[in-house]
Amino acid sequence: MLNPQDRVAILLHGGTTSSRGKTGLSLLRYCDLPIVAVIDHTCAGEDLMALTGIPRAVPIVPSVSAALEYSPTVLSLGIAPLGGALPEPWQQEVREGVAAGLSVVNGLHVAMATDPTLSAQLKPGQWIWDVRQEPAGLISGSGKARSLGCRRVLTVGTDMSVGKMSTSLELHRTCQQRGLRSHFIATGQTGLMLGHDGIPLDAIRVDFASGAVEQAVLRQGADCDVVHIEGQGALMNPASTATLPLLRGSQPTHLVLVHRAQQTHIHNFPEVPIPPLPEVVRVYETVAAAGGAFAETRVVAIALNTFHLSDDEATRAIAQVHDETGLPCTDVIRYGADPVVDALFID
Repeated sequence: MLNPQDRVAILLHGGTTSSRGKTGLSLLRYCDLPIVAVIDHTCAGEDLMALTGIPRAVPIVPSVSAALEYSPTVLSLGIAPLGGALPEPWQQEVREGVAAGLSVVNGLHVAMATDPTLSAQLKPGQWIWDVRQEPAGLISGSGKARSLGCRRVLTVGTDMSVGKMSTSLELHRTCQQRGLRSHFIATGQTGLMLGHDGIPLDAIRVDFASGAVEQAVLRQGADCDVVHIEGQGALMNPASTATLPLLRGSQPTHLVLVHRAQQTHIHNFPEVPIPPLPEVVRVYETVAAAGGAFAETRVVAIALNTFHLSDDEATRAIAQVHDETGLPCTDVIRYGADPVVDALFID
């Protein structure tokens, strides 16, 4: 839907400084299109780079109407409110944007393209893209991805929203910089909004989930050196169902474990502890191989999310995780992905 001429405004109320805005923050970090405004009434007028650490000079404005001053052509929804639907005041802002001629990129579970109050206002060339749509032609999984000759690298996590997509993107970028034939497969709305090939995994019926992953990996993996599959969820999170279809559909050759430094319990489930990282490694390797039904797959490195730590604290946390697991460890955004990529190519 998006084209190189588009100018994006991101609806991000309350998400600029919270995990609810991870879609919008990822667009700010990785989108190649011009982003002309961030819409967030909680921090309008503040410095985006100072708030987020993302080296992108974009004004923060309080409303869609204020964003129109910067001539956007597209309104991207960069926030995931609890329950999956926008509150009524924010829905009104979307209506104002559509009435002003903006197209809409909607990554929420609730569709907008079929909303008659919005569709009736669309002018020629104006559109609404509901990203989370189940693709056609789905199959059940068969394990065929293991026949591919490329490396298949899946990011797995100790919890949701710890940085699996960002890690996969950083690994992909580093591989490309090394001259490798590398592909990134999106499995969530943000990666698709960034223009990558893939699937919205959480919009796919569970019987077809591993097959959908398999189709994407077979499509991308035939003519490359390495495929980076964006991880979703976590085996440790009681609300997560996405990790097992990713393991079965991608038939990974390598796993990279992503963890938020110093996090000890599952977010939103404080009664569920995160096991020691060596135990987490053992669980993922055991489930991946399924007792020998599938090839042995190793966690080869730890990608540690240290955004909330100072440089000294981050350095100590990385050293501690390396000592604890015996695996290469770094924060791929803060310090670069080279140690992890190196681990992928140790035969």
